[in-house]
Amino acid sequence: MIVIERLTDRSVGDRKIEIVERKGTGHPDFMCDSIMESISVALSREYRDKFGRVLHHNIDKGLIAAGKTLNSFGGGSLVKPMEIIIGDRATFEADGREIPVKKIAVEAAKEWIRNNLRYLDPERHVSFRVVLAEGSAELTDIFRKADGVKAANDTSALIGFYPLSTTERTVLSLERYLNSREFKKRHPETGEDVKVMGFRKGKTLQVTVAMPLLSGFISSEAEYFNRKEIIRKKMKRFLDSFGEFEHIDVVFNALDSKGKGLDGVYLSLLGTSAENADSGQVGRGNRVNGLISLNRPMGTEAAAGKNPVSHVGKIYNVLAHKTAEKIYKNVDSAKEVYVIFLSRIGTPVTEPPLVSVQVRLRGGTGMRDISKPVTLIVESELSDISRFCEKLADGLFPVC
Repeated sequence: MIVIERLTDRSVGDRKIEIVERKGTGHPDFMCDSIMESISVALSREYRDKFGRVLHHNIDKGLIAAGKTLNSFGGGSLVKPMEIIIGDRATFEADGREIPVKKIAVEAAKEWIRNNLRYLDPERHVSFRVVLAEGSAELTDIFRKADGVKAANDTSALIGFYPLSTTERTVLSLERYLNSREFKKRHPETGEDVKVMGFRKGKTLQVTVAMPLLSGFISSEAEYFNRKEIIRKKMKRFLDSFGEFEHIDVVFNALDSKGKGLDGVYLSLLGTSAENADSGQVGRGNRVNGLISLNRPMGTEAAAGKNPVSHVGKIYNVLAHKTAEKIYKNVDSAKEVYVIFLSRIGTPVTEPPLVSVQVRLRGGTGMRDISKPVTLIVESELSDISRFCEKLADGLFPVC
């Protein structure tokens, strides 16, 4: 069932207050989501190579337990490695053949760390604990068919929207800029653990950024505050280049306090607070569009690590945003679009019991003008879901 409604309230960007958060590459929650997702992609690849299809697995119960470091100006040392706990369910044997699930999981995690965190060595700085187990008989049975559309393995409701507001685009762009290869080349003293909180009031934007400086590059408190101010000014110039706000205020490492030495600065040995101060958990980070938008409706399902061919917590989570985007780009009068997919366990993923489309229209357009094209887009996306799931299995859609 497809239900299309017209939204009559103000769009997010037109409201007086807006709050948007983005957790970046080295944030423990982002790390946890990304690592568990990379394991799902690796297992999906192994299952398809050996058996021609994705088998039952859900790697969405993960935890990064913080380690311990001692920082000093000019360096520091690792006292205790962080621990990555990889949990939930996987298929260890099929058709009489064993799958080295634990080895695949650990190697995928190490590869993600090597590719994304410059100073974190997965061999020396991280320990791994794999607590994956076989899935339940009922859920595993969903995957016994070699081909065809799978049944949903959960009852959930997922929501997506499009387009991003100016504030959302700005917050996302700033984190991507600070973690870009070019910025890190110019400022190797900055860590990957970036968190951006944007607060818009009218046309004024306040951005609070947390990003550690690496102790090996900072020889004194004075140097720390000198480099911090250079970086803060670069953030301000970057944000001003958008030309979207009347005034922008940037607060960088808000807890810093001059005169307190190491106690008054945000230093990191390896670039992430997971080394010492902060643990991470699947589902506590960004939504699948890369943001935590407090003014938007949000579902509670974590997409990272979930099975890409049957778990609606991943499939519908991503598909809702993609469908909203397609409606917005193909229906000229659409100003803002929300899409909700409701699933029922055991029902084919191509047949959700409900798809709710909520559209904010530009003036002069009626619902009759958009009902048919919107319905056709939704039906097209659902009919193409097998190919969409293949792309999910290949990791082609980011989920955090």
